[in-house]
Amino acid sequence: MTEQKSTPTAPTLRPVRGAARCAIVALVLAGVTWVARAVWHIRLAVTGEPASGPPDQGGGVHRPLNALEDSYHLVASVGGGVTAVCAIVFLFWLDRVRDNAKALSGAAPRYSHPWLWLGWIVPVVNLWIPRGLVADVHRSVFPERRLPAVVNWWWGLWLAGLAGGVGLIYADDTDEVIARAYQGVLPLLAADLVIVAAAGAAALMVHMLTTAQQEHIAGQDY
Repeated sequence: MTEQKSTPTAPTLRPVRGAARCAIVALVLAGVTWVARAVWHIRLAVTGEPASGPPDQGGGVHRPLNALEDSYHLVASVGGGVTAVCAIVFLFWLDRVRDNAKALSGAAPRYSHPWLWLGWIVPVVNLWIPRGLVADVHRSVFPERRLPAVVNWWWGLWLAGLAGGVGLIYADDTDEVIARAYQGVLPLLAADLVIVAAAGAAALMVHMLTTAQQEHIAGQDY
């Protein structure tokens, strides 16, 4: 009998370049919307609080908004919508590169699939699981290489943007943020700057990890 040699089956890989481009565009747009918020924070601070006081008068009473305050509500709403879309597109990209990393390495991910979504919202573990998900994409394919510094920069800036309820997740409603801009704008501007930097670092990270994974795939002889 003739002995037949089995040929290794090529792993099933998902296309990621399109998802990466969409994620980068979404991150850039999110950064632009946060630059716009910073501009409106400055405009509110320079204009100063009206004689009638802050929009939220206390006791459930809100005075009518002036034109600048009304436009800030619009900017904040658009920014919130863009940020939400950006998060979805980013997770869509992460899901794809994570699946490819699993197929290429043959190893099960450290975190199961539900953590791709829950890892961002479950308290305490959201301080490290999202970074771990991204780090595993790189390490599963390039275990001998150091994690790119941009991953740590992105995660540090992300956490800084969340700190104190002045960044991505405001503890106050929009009218209360307007009042804070009138009373002391510097903390708001600092948070805006951190979030814009985090979006830029995330876009660079998406590009670097996608490129590295694609080069690894191109270099394999399946």
